[in-house]
Amino acid sequence: MKPKMIWANLAVTDLERTQKFYTELGFRPNSPHSSNELVSFFMAGNELIVHFFLKNVIENNLKSMKFGDPQSSNEIIFTLSAESKSQVDEWAEEVKNAGGTIVSEPESFGENYYGFVFADPDGHKFNVFFM
Repeated sequence: MKPKMIWANLAVTDLERTQKFYTELGFRPNSPHSSNELVSFFMAGNELIVHFFLKNVIENNLKSMKFGDPQSSNEIIFTLSAESKSQVDEWAEEVKNAGGTIVSEPESFGENYYGFVFADPDGHKFNVFFM
């Protein structure tokens, strides 16, 4: 299986706040797919797109599925690859300045790994690392 594209769908409570946060981090909006029900961003070129749906909208569309609370559980954790340790540190500052929460500060771990974990304003977790 080799999909042409991959879309991830996450539930959020505030589209305007989500739009502002990911725009401030420099992600490119997938504008044709944004609406009053979702905002969408390209996360890796044109191959990975993340849609952020209002929670009630995505749960209604999926009928029998409910999304958990990302503040207390995780449905998925994306890992973002950095080019250097200094870029990891820069991204941590960008996340803080954009209103995200640093879950674990940048640090070395394992052999040749350096990174941190952050949460967006809705609590979705992202792992950032350089190796």
